[in-house]
Amino acid sequence: MASEQLKNMLNEGIAREIQVSIQYMWQHVRATGIESLSAAGELKKIAITEMKHAEEIAERLDYLGGEPTTQPSPITVGKNLEEMIAVDVKAEEEAIALYKKIIQAARQEGDTTTARLFESILADEEEHHATFLQLQGK
Repeated sequence: MASEQLKNMLNEGIAREIQVSIQYMWQHVRATGIESLSAAGELKKIAITEMKHAEEIAERLDYLGGEPTTQPSPITVGKNLEEMIAVDVKAEEEAIALYKKIIQAARQEGDTTTARLFESILADEEEHHATFLQLQGK
């Protein structure tokens, strides 16, 4: 099956997905001001997608013989919309970097199913990153 290193990386992915699903949902709830009107809906939509990612990764890890974590990575909500989006851009950049490593490790182990799963999730994360950059005005 999968190496312990790959299983650990999948668990790191689960922890990050749980983190951002909570983080983005609370930001959706906490965002205020006229500029938050467009951002709040995007945050809620992305939060739901991230929870689905956590579920998909957990199912894959379970199949590979690992035990999915229930603990999120540290959550940072932010004090205002500008701060919220800045931490979200960083979170997506970190996820993109991790998922590229997971894809590479899975391919090296001959695990095409895990690689394909993370290629799909990576595409979503890049889209989220682009959305947050757009919300920042970049």
